[in-house]
Amino acid sequence: MALTLGVVATSPAASLAQGVVLQPAPPTQAAPQLPVIDPDATLVEELVVVARDRGPAWWTVSNGTSTVYVLGAPSLAPKRTPWDLITLQRRLNGASQVILPFQEVKVQLAGSVGAAWNLMRLRTGKPFEEGLDPAGRARFAAAREKIGQPAGRYKTNNALAAGLLLAGDYRDHSNLTNADTAKVVRAYAQMAKVPVVQKSYDIGPLMGAILRTPKPAARACLDAVLEQVEAGPGVTVAAAKAWAEGDTPGALDNERTYERCINMVPGAQTFDARTKADQVAAIEKALKAPGHAIAVVHLRPLLAQGGVLDQLRAKGYEVKTPGEV
Repeated sequence: MALTLGVVATSPAASLAQGVVLQPAPPTQAAPQLPVIDPDATLVEELVVVARDRGPAWWTVSNGTSTVYVLGAPSLAPKRTPWDLITLQRRLNGASQVILPFQEVKVQLAGSVGAAWNLMRLRTGKPFEEGLDPAGRARFAAAREKIGQPAGRYKTNNALAAGLLLAGDYRDHSNLTNADTAKVVRAYAQMAKVPVVQKSYDIGPLMGAILRTPKPAARACLDAVLEQVEAGPGVTVAAAKAWAEGDTPGALDNERTYERCINMVPGAQTFDARTKADQVAAIEKALKAPGHAIAVVHLRPLLAQGGVLDQLRAKGYEVKTPGEV
């Protein structure tokens, strides 16, 4: 788990796989309830509708003169999930800008020493499973073997660190990603010569927060991740198919164990609120320009109570659902 400095990752799983402990997308089938406040647990039901048009669901935000078309992206999907691009291509025509998910994270040089120190504190000389009881050791070993990882991959005595790393490895092994939608939109925006807006965050200050996570919460995370590895990616595959067909309720029925575990880390919920506020501000700024723009936001942060659309409605903007547009 070597530290990589100055690296920019497009997802928490990618960064943790490179050795960077991250911050900060519906629960797994049969997964235990995690003892944490989940900021995206409660949805604004009137916004959760099936799209009228073909392809993934779009919402619209308007101030009466300008419009931002918002594409809800899946929190997790198989890589290269096919979806209908006709609406995207049509809306790129004449768009003033494209706002991509505010999900990139990095460790800035100024925080590198502290980040390295916190990572060292999470490491041990022995594999994590050696500190477990016999039943727990066998279960953890079976899970990592299922995704092709050696015991030495998880040299930590911190259950949350082990769980997050295992979750990232499971997603990589299962070819699951949260970044493909944004990559596709970026590529088409560049071909259409539409400016792209995307913000990244320095998570160096949060590197040590994982150490302060209560042990019961850390173990609950690990148990939930083990259940997800054992269950496999079937729930995510079905949710991705629903998303591509504009079935928003079905798309939301996705596993998000990693995201719920992340919310246990002290400071993660503050970070989550910051990213939502920044996305709201970016959409508001786009509405000040004439014409229209495009934004891509992950479905749960988009549709949750206190989420991006909920905040924009509270500010007085008109929000229309995919059933109306």
